[in-house]
Amino acid sequence: MPHQPKILSIVGARPQFIKLFPLSRVLRKHYDEKIVHTGQHFDEEMSDLFFNELEIPEPDWNLGINRGGHGGQTGRMLIELEKVMTEQQPDLVIVFGDTNTTLAGALNAAKLHIPSIHIEAGLRSFNRSMPEEINRVMADQAADYLFVPTQTAMDNLRKEALEAKAHHTGDIMVDSLELITEKAQKRNTLERLDISGDYHLLTLHRPYNVDDPEKLQLILNKLGELNKTIVFPVHPRTRNMISNKNIQIPDSIRLIKPQGYLDFINLEARCQKILTDSGGIQKEAYIQKKPCLTIRPETEWVETVHDGWNMLVDPGDENFARKISRFNPTGGQSDIFGRNVADAMLATIQKNILPS
Repeated sequence: MPHQPKILSIVGARPQFIKLFPLSRVLRKHYDEKIVHTGQHFDEEMSDLFFNELEIPEPDWNLGINRGGHGGQTGRMLIELEKVMTEQQPDLVIVFGDTNTTLAGALNAAKLHIPSIHIEAGLRSFNRSMPEEINRVMADQAADYLFVPTQTAMDNLRKEALEAKAHHTGDIMVDSLELITEKAQKRNTLERLDISGDYHLLTLHRPYNVDDPEKLQLILNKLGELNKTIVFPVHPRTRNMISNKNIQIPDSIRLIKPQGYLDFINLEARCQKILTDSGGIQKEAYIQKKPCLTIRPETEWVETVHDGWNMLVDPGDENFARKISRFNPTGGQSDIFGRNVADAMLATIQKNILPS
């Protein structure tokens, strides 16, 4: 049997698992793909459940690196990933998104002279206070190939003189949602969670929203003014802040545990509006044609705002609740994120990197 080139796919957080599963399905038909899980998301609902539901092959390595500050966490990832890469000598490394895992994987591959791809390259919030912005900028510099989701991201890379290594493949999340939506809709999520009637879906996890107890309390109070049932799957870091700082929860906001991907997609599909500070969920909202209110001063997904299906809202705005209530997009959508993206990525790998 001829030698199959070896690929290491490096993941560590929920959004990366979601991006991995449609790509892994096509890669394994042509390559020897191995999965490294850094352990960045260690909560069972945030990690193991996603692998099980998405039927992603069990990681070949789980490094268990999930605590400490950004520097310490990234440093430990560098040490452990270097061991795996040195032992395995892969032909290609793939990293996803904008986490510490992304940065550590891209840096290690560069230092060990292993070709690497950064998937979801070229995104910019232009807010350097966000650790995600630092991670994505540095990963784009370190990686050899940039797989780019949108034209705006291509324009960003052109301005940074990185266009020569950029490939406009589209966004892999399109494939993720297409593969999972029908399966998700068969679940009895609302009945299991005892949710009835109309509701909005809320997620919050960005440090500048949840690490300041006064800011978090302000956001929740303002959302309470909507007098609308709000279902809030609480990220572990947010739950810790609520518990430790005695944050008061308005009666209309219902806290639930983090959900698996199938149940969360079902919650998105059945809600009226999505309120979030997550980049990935902004995309999911757009693809599912759900009005999205982004509780941030900026977004990497400016196309969703320009297309009229996403609006940035500032909790300090006295009209915060009114803007959310009145936001009801009805227009059509553009083909922002592409189609058959995993196949496009595979074709790019086969043509430019690893003929199979």
